[in-house]
Amino acid sequence: MCRIHALLPRGIHPHFLNPSDLEQSTTRYKQETGNHVHFCKTCGAHMGVFDTGEDQWYISTALFPKDEDVFVLSQHVYTQSAPCGLHEWLPKIGTRELEVWNPSDDSARPVVPKAVIGNDGVDRLLAECHCRNVSFLIDRPKNEVLADSDMKTFVSPIDKTKWKACLDTCNDCRLASGTHVSAWMYVPTMVCDPRESAKLTIYSSSPGKCRGFCGTCGATVCFTYDRPGVSATKSVSCIAVGILHAPEGVRADTWLTWRTEEVGWLDAGRDYDKELYESLNSAYRAWGIAKDGRALDFRLIQS
Repeated sequence: MCRIHALLPRGIHPHFLNPSDLEQSTTRYKQETGNHVHFCKTCGAHMGVFDTGEDQWYISTALFPKDEDVFVLSQHVYTQSAPCGLHEWLPKIGTRELEVWNPSDDSARPVVPKAVIGNDGVDRLLAECHCRNVSFLIDRPKNEVLADSDMKTFVSPIDKTKWKACLDTCNDCRLASGTHVSAWMYVPTMVCDPRESAKLTIYSSSPGKCRGFCGTCGATVCFTYDRPGVSATKSVSCIAVGILHAPEGVRADTWLTWRTEEVGWLDAGRDYDKELYESLNSAYRAWGIAKDGRALDFRLIQS
Protein backbone atom coordinates (compact mmCIF):
# COMPACT_ATOMS: atom_id res chain seq x y z
CA MET A 1 0.00 0.00 0.00
CA CYS A 2 3.00 2.33 -0.01
CA ARG A 3 6.42 3.11 -1.40
CA ILE A 4 8.94 5.03 0.67
CA HIS A 5 11.57 6.78 -1.42
CA ALA A 6 14.58 8.96 -0.77
CA LEU A 7 15.45 11.49 -3.48
CA LEU A 8 19.16 11.47 -4.35
CA PRO A 9 20.91 14.62 -5.61
CA ARG A 10 21.03 15.04 -9.40
CA GLY A 11 23.73 12.99 -11.03
CA ILE A 12 24.21 10.67 -8.03
CA HIS A 13 23.57 7.10 -9.13
CA PRO A 14 23.52 3.85 -7.12
CA HIS A 15 26.76 1.91 -7.13
CA PHE A 16 26.02 -1.81 -7.50
CA LEU A 17 28.06 -4.44 -5.70
CA ASN A 18 29.34 -7.40 -7.70
CA PRO A 19 27.91 -9.61 -9.02
CA SER A 20 24.75 -7.46 -9.17
CA ASP A 21 24.31 -4.89 -11.92
CA LEU A 22 21.59 -2.41 -12.88
CA GLU A 23 20.97 -3.85 -16.34
CA GLN A 24 21.53 -7.51 -15.54
CA SER A 25 19.89 -7.67 -12.10
CA THR A 26 16.87 -5.40 -12.51
CA THR A 27 13.96 -5.10 -14.90
CA ARG A 28 13.13 -1.61 -16.17
CA TYR A 29 9.49 -0.54 -16.53
CA LYS A 30 8.71 2.76 -18.25
CA GLN A 31 5.91 4.77 -16.68
CA GLU A 32 3.59 7.17 -18.50
CA THR A 33 5.76 10.02 -17.21
CA GLY A 34 8.78 8.55 -18.95
CA ASN A 35 10.44 7.64 -15.64
CA HIS A 36 11.81 4.14 -15.20
CA VAL A 37 10.85 1.83 -12.33
CA HIS A 38 13.51 -0.75 -11.50
CA PHE A 39 12.87 -4.00 -9.65
CA CYS A 40 14.80 -7.21 -9.02
CA LYS A 41 14.39 -9.75 -11.80
CA THR A 42 14.47 -12.65 -9.35
CA CYS A 43 12.31 -11.66 -6.35
CA GLY A 44 10.55 -8.52 -7.63
CA ALA A 45 11.85 -6.19 -4.89
CA HIS A 46 11.25 -2.55 -5.84
CA MET A 47 14.63 -0.82 -6.05
CA GLY A 48 13.58 2.67 -7.04
CA VAL A 49 12.55 5.05 -9.80
CA PHE A 50 14.88 6.91 -12.14
CA ASP A 51 13.70 10.32 -13.33
CA THR A 52 15.19 10.42 -16.81
CA GLY A 53 14.50 14.14 -17.34
CA GLU A 54 16.11 15.29 -14.09
CA ASP A 55 18.82 12.60 -13.92
CA GLN A 56 17.68 11.74 -10.39
CA TRP A 57 17.00 8.55 -8.47
CA TYR A 58 14.19 7.93 -6.00
CA ILE A 59 15.63 5.05 -4.00
CA SER A 60 13.56 2.58 -2.00
CA THR A 61 14.76 2.97 1.59
CA ALA A 62 13.24 -0.35 2.72
CA LEU A 63 16.24 -2.21 1.29
CA PHE A 64 18.72 -0.39 3.54
CA PRO A 65 19.59 -0.97 7.19
CA LYS A 66 17.52 1.45 9.23
CA ASP A 67 19.42 4.61 10.07
CA GLU A 68 17.64 7.96 10.20
CA ASP A 69 21.03 9.69 10.10
CA VAL A 70 20.80 8.86 6.39
CA PHE A 71 17.07 8.58 5.61
CA VAL A 72 14.41 10.51 7.52
CA LEU A 73 10.76 9.77 6.78
CA SER A 74 9.19 13.20 6.55
CA GLN A 75 6.03 13.29 4.43
CA HIS A 76 3.24 11.49 2.61
CA VAL A 77 2.86 12.53 -1.02
CA TYR A 78 0.01 12.14 -3.53
CA THR A 79 -2.39 11.13 -0.78
CA GLN A 80 -5.36 12.42 -2.80
CA SER A 81 -4.75 9.69 -5.36
CA ALA A 82 -5.13 6.96 -2.71
CA PRO A 83 -8.28 7.54 -0.61
CA CYS A 84 -8.18 5.55 2.62
CA GLY A 85 -4.46 4.95 2.26
CA LEU A 86 -1.55 4.41 4.62
CA HIS A 87 -1.36 8.11 5.53
CA GLU A 88 -4.42 7.62 7.75
CA TRP A 89 -2.58 4.91 9.71
CA LEU A 90 0.74 6.73 10.00
CA PRO A 91 0.11 10.42 10.78
CA LYS A 92 3.32 10.71 12.78
CA ILE A 93 6.44 8.84 13.81
CA GLY A 94 7.05 9.23 17.52
CA THR A 95 6.28 12.89 18.18
CA ARG A 96 7.17 13.99 14.65
CA GLU A 97 4.13 14.86 12.54
CA LEU A 98 4.44 13.75 8.91
CA GLU A 99 3.63 16.39 6.33
CA VAL A 100 1.07 15.70 3.61
CA TRP A 101 1.82 17.02 0.13
CA ASN A 102 -0.31 16.99 -3.00
CA PRO A 103 0.23 18.87 -6.29
CA SER A 104 -1.77 22.03 -6.89
CA ASP A 105 -3.18 20.69 -10.16
CA ASP A 106 -5.47 17.66 -10.50
CA SER A 107 -2.70 15.15 -11.24
CA ALA A 108 -3.36 13.45 -7.90
CA ARG A 109 -7.07 13.12 -8.58
CA PRO A 110 -8.06 9.52 -7.81
CA VAL A 111 -9.26 7.23 -10.55
CA VAL A 112 -12.30 5.54 -9.04
CA PRO A 113 -12.67 1.95 -10.31
CA LYS A 114 -16.07 0.76 -11.39
CA ALA A 115 -17.63 -2.13 -9.54
CA VAL A 116 -17.35 -5.43 -11.39
CA ILE A 117 -20.72 -7.17 -11.61
CA GLY A 118 -20.95 -10.69 -13.05
CA ASN A 119 -23.73 -12.14 -15.20
CA ASP A 120 -25.23 -13.51 -12.00
CA GLY A 121 -25.61 -9.99 -10.63
CA VAL A 122 -23.02 -10.56 -7.90
CA ASP A 123 -20.11 -8.16 -7.46
CA ARG A 124 -16.52 -9.30 -7.71
CA LEU A 125 -13.26 -7.68 -6.73
CA LEU A 126 -10.76 -6.94 -9.49
CA ALA A 127 -7.06 -7.46 -8.74
CA GLU A 128 -4.87 -6.00 -11.46
CA CYS A 129 -1.33 -4.67 -11.71
CA HIS A 130 -0.24 -1.36 -13.28
CA CYS A 131 0.46 -2.77 -16.75
CA ARG A 132 -2.61 -5.08 -16.59
CA ASN A 133 -0.62 -8.15 -17.55
CA VAL A 134 -1.71 -9.79 -14.29
CA SER A 135 -5.46 -9.51 -13.78
CA PHE A 136 -7.98 -11.72 -11.98
CA LEU A 137 -11.27 -11.57 -10.07
CA ILE A 138 -12.01 -12.51 -6.47
CA ASP A 139 -15.41 -13.74 -5.28
CA ARG A 140 -16.98 -13.05 -1.92
CA PRO A 141 -17.15 -16.02 0.48
CA LYS A 142 -19.65 -18.53 -0.87
CA ASN A 143 -21.64 -21.24 0.86
CA GLU A 144 -19.00 -23.89 0.11
CA VAL A 145 -16.46 -21.80 2.02
CA LEU A 146 -18.77 -20.94 4.92
CA ALA A 147 -19.81 -24.59 5.31
CA ASP A 148 -16.21 -25.84 5.45
CA SER A 149 -14.71 -25.76 8.95
CA ASP A 150 -11.25 -25.09 7.55
CA MET A 151 -11.94 -22.67 4.71
CA LYS A 152 -14.25 -20.47 6.78
CA THR A 153 -11.23 -19.49 8.89
CA PHE A 154 -10.32 -17.15 6.01
CA VAL A 155 -13.62 -15.29 6.37
CA SER A 156 -14.11 -12.13 8.43
CA PRO A 157 -15.25 -12.94 11.98
CA ILE A 158 -17.74 -10.04 11.95
CA ASP A 159 -19.04 -10.02 8.37
CA LYS A 160 -19.46 -13.24 6.39
CA THR A 161 -19.38 -11.33 3.10
CA LYS A 162 -15.77 -10.24 3.65
CA TRP A 163 -12.29 -11.77 3.82
CA LYS A 164 -9.59 -11.26 6.45
CA ALA A 165 -6.78 -8.74 5.90
CA CYS A 166 -3.75 -7.50 7.82
CA LEU A 167 -0.69 -5.29 7.71
CA ASP A 168 2.61 -7.16 7.63
CA THR A 169 5.93 -5.79 8.92
CA CYS A 170 8.10 -8.90 8.61
CA ASN A 171 11.60 -8.69 7.18
CA ASP A 172 10.95 -11.20 4.38
CA CYS A 173 8.09 -9.14 2.93
CA ARG A 174 10.03 -5.89 3.34
CA LEU A 175 13.04 -7.20 1.44
CA ALA A 176 11.11 -9.17 -1.19
CA SER A 177 8.83 -6.26 -2.08
CA GLY A 178 11.01 -3.24 -1.31
CA THR A 179 8.38 -1.60 0.86
CA HIS A 180 8.24 -1.01 4.62
CA VAL A 181 4.66 -2.20 5.06
CA SER A 182 2.91 -4.98 3.18
CA ALA A 183 -0.85 -5.43 3.22
CA TRP A 184 -2.46 -8.79 2.46
CA MET A 185 -5.93 -10.23 2.09
CA TYR A 186 -6.35 -13.94 2.77
CA VAL A 187 -8.34 -16.32 0.55
CA PRO A 188 -8.17 -20.09 0.01
CA THR A 189 -6.14 -20.95 -3.07
CA MET A 190 -9.02 -23.06 -4.38
CA VAL A 191 -11.11 -19.87 -4.47
CA CYS A 192 -8.43 -17.68 -6.03
CA ASP A 193 -5.00 -18.81 -7.20
CA PRO A 194 -3.00 -15.95 -8.82
CA ARG A 195 -0.34 -18.45 -9.89
CA GLU A 196 -2.63 -19.46 -12.74
CA SER A 197 -1.79 -16.16 -14.46
CA ALA A 198 0.64 -16.80 -17.30
CA LYS A 199 2.23 -13.38 -16.80
CA LEU A 200 3.09 -13.94 -13.14
CA THR A 201 6.75 -14.37 -12.21
CA ILE A 202 7.20 -16.85 -9.37
CA TYR A 203 9.93 -16.63 -6.75
CA SER A 204 10.17 -19.63 -4.44
CA SER A 205 11.45 -18.40 -1.09
CA SER A 206 11.37 -21.85 0.56
CA PRO A 207 9.71 -25.24 0.01
CA GLY A 208 5.93 -24.87 -0.16
CA LYS A 209 6.10 -21.08 -0.21
CA CYS A 210 6.30 -18.75 -3.16
CA ARG A 211 5.91 -15.10 -4.01
CA GLY A 212 4.46 -13.79 -7.24
CA PHE A 213 5.06 -10.48 -8.99
CA CYS A 214 4.36 -9.05 -12.42
CA GLY A 215 7.43 -9.56 -14.56
CA THR A 216 6.59 -6.47 -16.61
CA CYS A 217 5.76 -3.69 -14.13
CA GLY A 218 7.09 -5.29 -10.93
CA ALA A 219 3.85 -5.11 -8.94
CA THR A 220 3.77 -7.37 -5.87
CA VAL A 221 0.86 -9.76 -6.49
CA CYS A 222 0.77 -12.61 -3.99
CA PHE A 223 2.37 -14.83 -1.40
CA THR A 224 1.12 -18.40 -1.38
CA TYR A 225 2.00 -21.26 0.92
CA ASP A 226 1.04 -24.84 1.54
CA ARG A 227 -0.20 -25.82 4.98
CA PRO A 228 1.35 -28.96 6.48
CA GLY A 229 -1.24 -31.65 7.08
CA VAL A 230 -3.89 -29.78 5.08
CA SER A 231 -5.05 -30.65 1.57
CA ALA A 232 -3.17 -28.81 -1.20
CA THR A 233 -6.49 -27.46 -2.43
CA LYS A 234 -6.72 -25.51 0.84
CA SER A 235 -3.38 -23.73 0.66
CA VAL A 236 -3.31 -19.99 1.27
CA SER A 237 -3.36 -17.16 -1.24
CA CYS A 238 -2.30 -13.85 0.25
CA ILE A 239 -3.21 -11.17 -2.30
CA ALA A 240 -1.44 -7.82 -2.18
CA VAL A 241 -4.04 -5.20 -1.26
CA GLY A 242 -2.23 -2.60 -3.37
CA ILE A 243 -3.42 -4.21 -6.62
CA LEU A 244 -7.11 -4.35 -5.62
CA HIS A 245 -9.47 -2.10 -7.57
CA ALA A 246 -12.22 -1.45 -5.04
CA PRO A 247 -14.46 1.56 -5.78
CA GLU A 248 -14.31 2.70 -2.14
CA GLY A 249 -10.52 3.07 -2.05
CA VAL A 250 -7.29 1.18 -1.56
CA ARG A 251 -8.34 -0.37 1.78
CA ALA A 252 -11.22 -2.18 0.05
CA ASP A 253 -13.36 -1.71 3.15
CA THR A 254 -16.48 -3.32 1.67
CA TRP A 255 -14.46 -6.47 0.97
CA LEU A 256 -12.03 -6.74 3.86
CA THR A 257 -12.02 -6.85 7.65
CA TRP A 258 -8.69 -5.68 8.99
CA ARG A 259 -6.97 -7.23 12.00
CA THR A 260 -6.26 -4.11 14.03
CA GLU A 261 -5.31 -5.44 17.46
CA GLU A 262 -1.73 -5.48 16.21
CA VAL A 263 0.08 -5.29 12.89
CA GLY A 264 1.42 -8.64 11.74
CA TRP A 265 4.92 -9.62 12.86
CA LEU A 266 5.35 -6.48 14.94
CA ASP A 267 8.41 -7.87 16.73
CA ALA A 268 10.29 -8.05 13.43
CA GLY A 269 9.24 -4.51 12.64
CA ARG A 270 10.44 -3.30 16.04
CA ASP A 271 13.83 -4.90 15.48
CA TYR A 272 14.17 -2.96 12.22
CA ASP A 273 12.71 0.40 13.27
CA LYS A 274 11.05 0.48 16.68
CA GLU A 275 9.68 4.04 16.51
CA LEU A 276 8.25 3.70 13.00
CA TYR A 277 6.39 0.45 13.58
CA GLU A 278 5.16 1.23 17.08
CA SER A 279 3.76 4.52 15.74
CA LEU A 280 2.06 2.68 12.91
CA ASN A 281 0.68 0.03 15.24
CA SER A 282 -0.72 2.60 17.65
CA ALA A 283 -2.53 4.67 15.01
CA TYR A 284 -3.71 1.55 13.18
CA ARG A 285 -5.20 0.13 16.37
CA ALA A 286 -6.89 3.44 17.22
CA TRP A 287 -8.41 3.50 13.73
CA GLY A 288 -9.79 -0.01 14.27
CA ILE A 289 -11.39 0.97 17.58
CA ALA A 290 -12.99 4.05 16.01
CA LYS A 291 -14.27 2.02 13.06
CA ASP A 292 -15.42 -1.24 14.68
CA GLY A 293 -15.86 -0.24 18.32
CA ARG A 294 -12.89 -2.39 19.29
CA ALA A 295 -9.54 -3.52 17.97
CA LEU A 296 -10.19 -6.78 16.15
CA ASP A 297 -7.98 -9.76 16.82
CA PHE A 298 -8.09 -13.00 14.87
CA ARG A 299 -5.70 -15.73 13.85
CA LEU A 300 -3.58 -15.19 10.77
CA ILE A 301 -3.68 -18.45 8.85
CA GLN A 302 -0.25 -20.11 8.78
CA SER A 303 -0.75 -23.82 9.44
